[in-house]
Amino acid sequence: MLKVGLTGSIAVGKSFVLGVLAEIGCRVLDADATAREVVAPGTPGLNAIAEAFGAEILREDCTLDRVQLGAIVFSNEEKRRLLNSILHPLIITAQDEQLRLWELETPAGIAVVDAALMIESGGYRRFDKLIVVHCRPEVQLDRLISRDGLSPQEAEKRIAAQMSQAEKMKHADFLIDSSEGFDNTRAQTERVYRELRTLSYKS
Repeated sequence: MLKVGLTGSIAVGKSFVLGVLAEIGCRVLDADATAREVVAPGTPGLNAIAEAFGAEILREDCTLDRVQLGAIVFSNEEKRRLLNSILHPLIITAQDEQLRLWELETPAGIAVVDAALMIESGGYRRFDKLIVVHCRPEVQLDRLISRDGLSPQEAEKRIAAQMSQAEKMKHADFLIDSSEGFDNTRAQTERVYRELRTLSYKS
């Protein structure tokens, strides 16, 4: 099975690209979904986060208050690193188990894992190829403000907290520029899929 990483900065269109890849034949895994699973109530992940950040990051029903936790870590790099050090090993273990199962089912298939911090964590090295989604900075800012209801200042802070788009692009085997909207992005994604399909036949 060809294992492909998909990454990019916040609000650049990774989820749309992942959806297109799923539609046209890839097995896909969203790291955000995996991250929610490993911090479900009663899990070691949630217990570790509560111990590290305090009970105030838990709601009354004992689920994680992601908004409260986000407000803490986006404004404090040390705490963001602490959170990542807790979550990343749990997420990678869960992802690798899913990939093993898929490889048994479809050895000649393509599996795509989407994770925003794949390069920062070093997790991208586990994959055969890496796709980086990017867009023009002003498009990214507008999308983030619109999507999350943030002020321009808060949106800029969140963007600045991540590795720059330019730096992420240096690691890419394939680049997809989502600046021009859905149809253009879909066409680029389909082209990348065709190249991946060729590689999967050769492997």
